[in-house]
Amino acid sequence: MAIQRSDLESKLREIESIVEETKEQAQTTGTVIAVVVAVVIILAFVLGRKRGKKAGGARVEVYHLR
Repeated sequence: MAIQRSDLESKLREIESIVEETKEQAQTTGTVIAVVVAVVIILAFVLGRKRGKKAGGARVEVYHLR
């Protein structure tokens, strides 16, 4: 049984299509993760601002000594 050029080409095309599918899935997953992280950061910022306003903010007393 000899390996023909066409056998190699078909197998390489099959491998290439699998690699392309995996690449697309990874890009989609990465995009979704990035969006979720951005939403969480924005949500934490907004909720932190609301909580800071409710508490009255930070109060700092400054004394001048002469």
